[in-house]
Amino acid sequence: TLSLIAIGVYGSKSFLGVAARFVEARLGKPTLVRETTRKSIVQMVKSPISSFKLAFGTGESSAALKNIVLAPDLTSRLMRVASSTVNTRSNRAPYRHLLLHGPPGTGKTMFAKGLARESGLHYAIMTGGDVAPLGKDGVTEIHKLFDWANTTNKGVLLFVDEADAFLRKRSTEHLSEDMRNALNAFLYRTGEASSKFMIVYASNQPEQFDWAINDRIDEMVEFNLPQYEERIKMIIQYIDIYLSNPAKGGKPIVVNDDIDEDVITSVAQETAGFSGREISKLAIAWQAAAYGTEKAIIDKEIFLMVLAEMKASKVQKRSWLTQTEVDRMTLDN
Repeated sequence: TLSLIAIGVYGSKSFLGVAARFVEARLGKPTLVRETTRKSIVQMVKSPISSFKLAFGTGESSAALKNIVLAPDLTSRLMRVASSTVNTRSNRAPYRHLLLHGPPGTGKTMFAKGLARESGLHYAIMTGGDVAPLGKDGVTEIHKLFDWANTTNKGVLLFVDEADAFLRKRSTEHLSEDMRNALNAFLYRTGEASSKFMIVYASNQPEQFDWAINDRIDEMVEFNLPQYEERIKMIIQYIDIYLSNPAKGGKPIVVNDDIDEDVITSVAQETAGFSGREISKLAIAWQAAAYGTEKAIIDKEIFLMVLAEMKASKVQKRSWLTQTEVDRMTLDN
């Protein structure tokens, strides 16, 4: 009798352990995931309408590029990628993994989120720089991440930002044993095609990738800094968002008539080398300058003054970056 009781107790503990691990894998957000649209059951009950919309998406590939201003050829390329992903999910086929590369602030994350949303996938964002601080736990957390991704029938778009910080060449880089083990775990979990998850890598320096990562990339798309025509569209778009139609509850901003087409084209010319993110920050700076006046007015003088300040700040930041690189080279020698 005592033996049967002991077996029963042991069996119950084993069952509870397995159940707990299943619940953790299915509902618990992994440590490496910074942001995700995947909701727990409690969250789904609290917001059923938004959960329903997220679950099915719109099925429109063009919607993945909503509010993203890009060059026409890049827009066309990304629409094909979005359409392919929508059809891949609807046909339950294996996903193709994607590399988005180019300077920071050029729309890579925005596109990945839109792609996930409109194809009906969950998106989950992780950053390559978060792996090293985990030390020996890195391997465990990598496996938890993919266990979690594999427990949904809907599918997960895993966006690996700053991927080159983690997925570096094993042959030439001085990787710690923990980082090497974490990279090997990542390679093990991504070695075969999957209908459960799609990986979108983002990198400013893809040449640093381990060759095995290159082998796992099915398609590459380069995001460049916006050219003159794209900058004009961005400036107009962000003026509308931050000046003409500020957030609900915010004080209306009066845009003076002297901010005309000529001023906007001049600003587009002056912002050569700016990323889309930097142009949005410029518009936010215009908004802040307007709120700094008594009647929330922005005119041509303030408009151009803020632009000059932003350009000077950009030059200063570049000089710091250059000095940092020089210092690093000196230390290495």
